[in-house]
Amino acid sequence: MAKENQSRWARYCAEQNISFTAKRIFIDGLGGMAQGLFASLLIGCIIGTLGTYVPGLRDIIVNPWNSQALAGSNLLLASRTAAYAIQGAAMAIGIAYAMQSPPYVIYSCLAVGYAANILGGSGGPLAVFFVTVAAVFCGKLVSKRTPMDLIVTPFVTIVSGVLVSYLIAPPIGRLATALGSLVMMATKAQPFLMGILISGLMGVILTLPISSAAICAALGLTGLAGGAAVAGCCAHMVGFAVASWRENRTEGLLSQGLGTSMLQIPNLMRKPVLWLPAVLTSLVNGPVATCVFRLQMNGAAINAGMGTCGLCGPIGFLTGWLEPAVEENVQLGVDLAAAAASPVRNWLGLIVVCFVIPALGGWFISEWMRKKGLIQPGDLDLHLGK
Repeated sequence: MAKENQSRWARYCAEQNISFTAKRIFIDGLGGMAQGLFASLLIGCIIGTLGTYVPGLRDIIVNPWNSQALAGSNLLLASRTAAYAIQGAAMAIGIAYAMQSPPYVIYSCLAVGYAANILGGSGGPLAVFFVTVAAVFCGKLVSKRTPMDLIVTPFVTIVSGVLVSYLIAPPIGRLATALGSLVMMATKAQPFLMGILISGLMGVILTLPISSAAICAALGLTGLAGGAAVAGCCAHMVGFAVASWRENRTEGLLSQGLGTSMLQIPNLMRKPVLWLPAVLTSLVNGPVATCVFRLQMNGAAINAGMGTCGLCGPIGFLTGWLEPAVEENVQLGVDLAAAAASPVRNWLGLIVVCFVIPALGGWFISEWMRKKGLIQPGDLDLHLGK
C-alpha cells in the first residue's frame, strides 16, 4: 500500500510539474531570484546613480509639482523609487517563472514576494526565496485541478505564501542578517584570510550555475566582505575573457567580461584545470581589495556578486563614494567616512582590483599553462556565432 501511495504521489507530482531536485530549487530558483533582483534593486541602483550624478540626466523633470510620491520630480530618481519598491515581488516572480510554474501561480507570487520581503527585513531576499518555493509548491498542487482555477490557484498560492511568510520570514531574515554581519565582522578582523576565502568562493560560485548575486543579496554582504566578493567575481569574468582571447576575440571578451563567465561551464566540466587561472587570480585579488585598497561595497549588496557584469560591481563602489551617507550601510557598520576620505586610493583600487589584476592574472597564468600543455588550442572556445 505504501509503495502504491508513493507511486500515485510521484505520478501526481509529475503531472503538476512539481520537482524536488536541487537543480530546480537551488539552481533554477536562485537564478530566477537573481534576475528579479537585477530587474528591480540593481537596475534601480544604476538608474538612481545616473539620475543623481550625470549632468543632463539629473535635470529631466517629469513632475513639475515635485510630488514626493515617487521621490520628487526627476524621472530617473522616480524610476529608482519604483524599482526599489517592487524588489520582493520581482524576486518572487523570477523564482516562480524559473521553476516552471503555471501563469496563475507566477502572477500570484507577486503578493507572496512582497509579504516575504517586508517580513524578512534586511534578510528579505533569503526569506523571499524559501517562502516563494513553498508557495509555488502549494500553487502547483491545485493548479488546473478544478473548474474554478482562476480563483482556487491564486487563492491557495497567495494565502499559503503569506502564511509561510509570517511563520518563517522573520527568523530567516534574522538568521541571514546575523550570518552576513558575522562574515563582515570576520572580514574586518581578518581581512587577509577572509579576503582570500570570500574572493575565492564567490568567484567560483559566480561561474557555476548558481547565483552569486542572489547569495550576496541574501546575506547582505557589504563593506570589506562585499569588496572581496567583487574581487573574486571580477577575477573570473575578466580573467576568463582575457585568457580565452585567442579563441573568442572581441565577442568573447565582451560576453564574458561584461556578461558572465558562466559561458565557460561546458569547457570547465570537460576540463576542470581550465579554472586554474581565474581561481589563482581571485586568491590574490581578494586580499589586495581588503588589505591594500580597503575597498568596500557601499552600494546594494547584490552588486557584490555581479563583478563586472554590466559594470555593476564598480558601480556599487562608486555610489558609496559619491553618496556616503547611505542609511542601510551605516546600520551595517560600513566605514563610509573612510570610503569617502581617500578618492585617489579608491579609484586606483577600483581599476586595479576590477580590471588590472584579473586581466594580468588571467593572461599570464593561462599563457604559462598553454606553454606547459595544460591548455590546448580550442579548450576555451565558446563557439560564439558558430
